[in-house]
Amino acid sequence: MITRISIVCLILLCSFNVLAQKTTFTRQDTLRGSVTPERAWWDLTYYHLSVQVDPADSTIKGSNTIHYKVLKPEQVMQIDMQKPMAIEKITQDGKQLTFKRDGNAYFVSLPSKQQPGTVNMLDVYFGGKPTVSTNPPWTGGITWKKDKNGNPFVANSNQGDGASMWWPCKDHMYDEPDSMLISVRVPDHLMDVSNGRLRNVEQHNDKTKTFHWFVSNPINNYGVNISIADYAHFSEKYQGEKGQLDCNYYVLKENLEKAKEQFKDVPRMLQALEHWFGPYPFYEDGYKLVEVPYLGMEHQSAVTYGNGYQNGYRGRDLSGSGWGLKFDFIIIHESGHEWFANNITNKDAADMWIHESFTNYSENLFLDYLYGKEASSAYVIGTRANIKNDRPIIGVYGVNRSGSGDMYYKGGNMLHTLRQIVNNDEKWRGILRGLNKEFYHQTVTTKQIEDYLSKHAGRELKPVFDQYLRDVRIPKLEYQIKGNKLNYRWINVVPAFNMPVKVFVNGREKWLEPTSNWKVVNGLQKNATVIVDPNFYIEASAL
Repeated sequence: MITRISIVCLILLCSFNVLAQKTTFTRQDTLRGSVTPERAWWDLTYYHLSVQVDPADSTIKGSNTIHYKVLKPEQVMQIDMQKPMAIEKITQDGKQLTFKRDGNAYFVSLPSKQQPGTVNMLDVYFGGKPTVSTNPPWTGGITWKKDKNGNPFVANSNQGDGASMWWPCKDHMYDEPDSMLISVRVPDHLMDVSNGRLRNVEQHNDKTKTFHWFVSNPINNYGVNISIADYAHFSEKYQGEKGQLDCNYYVLKENLEKAKEQFKDVPRMLQALEHWFGPYPFYEDGYKLVEVPYLGMEHQSAVTYGNGYQNGYRGRDLSGSGWGLKFDFIIIHESGHEWFANNITNKDAADMWIHESFTNYSENLFLDYLYGKEASSAYVIGTRANIKNDRPIIGVYGVNRSGSGDMYYKGGNMLHTLRQIVNNDEKWRGILRGLNKEFYHQTVTTKQIEDYLSKHAGRELKPVFDQYLRDVRIPKLEYQIKGNKLNYRWINVVPAFNMPVKVFVNGREKWLEPTSNWKVVNGLQKNATVIVDPNFYIEASAL
């Protein structure tokens, strides 16, 4: 017998999977987006990526040494490399291995028995002309440009599309190497800037140099970057929560003076976000801000920048409040990803809201720290004009498909609403800092984040997350005043939605606990007025 509860669950399941029903996914989507059996049996421990980048013919070639720990005794490994790039050879223990290509996935046969607990390695050799990004950073690939002096200006951007667009790897977010060496060979009049710290620069006889960068922390695939140009460099030391942080800046030489002024946003960004989120997560690798020929990206410890040395988002205030012109959007937003994306990383692309919602919210918190609560509230409320409510924020699992772009503005407003529910700013700050401590350098699921927030807020928040992450409707508070009574309820909500909301009755603060059923408050004064706190991302309708 189908019970009422079963029917409710069925309706929820159907509404959560609307996106999946409208989209046809392929075997390649599954190979890219799921933890396949050929991925599950081994755990990444280390990469040494060695590439030669030739701007003259837009080619990349090289090798990737993969160290891995055996979890189960399997013999076939999946390594990813997207067309038009190709893996040319794979070796282990001095022997060439056989492999089969299935689209963008290579299945490698390992003749040696894989003993659980052992750490093994293999070398993958590759090359080709990688995909050129047609609209970086929103379309993945390599950007090949030139500066004003005709020097090559080259960078990658491949969030979502995958790092395997230009180098072979285990291209899924759930597994990260514990550390990584990135060696990039370029013409010797240029410089490569990649993640981590520069170990050394190797000069070759053919007028090329190799820059060796070492990352001592776990790093996600799309966070690995190459940025190649005729750079000028300057630096400073930031005294932060964990001591001295090395901050290095790499910009085109013609922009050096502008950068020295504009990049003053970095120390105040670090001060604000350490206050709210806890210590910068990569003191060992330092912080870098690197000019690139596109808008910018959250490459770990090597944040890329292309906002034209101006405040706002390319000079615009995305909130319409005026507060968005008080800071350089790219510096604050992309650096915010060091905490959410690079420190705390989603396991599956469907959960990309964890990266983008918290980082969108970091803009609000930056303003809060420097300009006060009213400024930050005006900013985040102003960004609601950008919300589309077109599809759920959470995407489709197992096929590398993220949800709606509302993960930015709607996600930020959801978090701002949660702050109101907690109703204690120091407690809220502790929750945000606790997230970065609890899940330090980890890959996580939405459930882990939801459970943590519910536990530490002291309230079951699942209906709130279901509403904002899995539904497209804006909750509406419907109310009416009859004599000395206030009647109120939620409409346009998921089952069991019971989010509290703050209102002002004749100017006096009052908390309501609406459900989908009418509730009543007695004892109102004559001609009472009700104003709903605008900090809650809801609609209100007086009957």
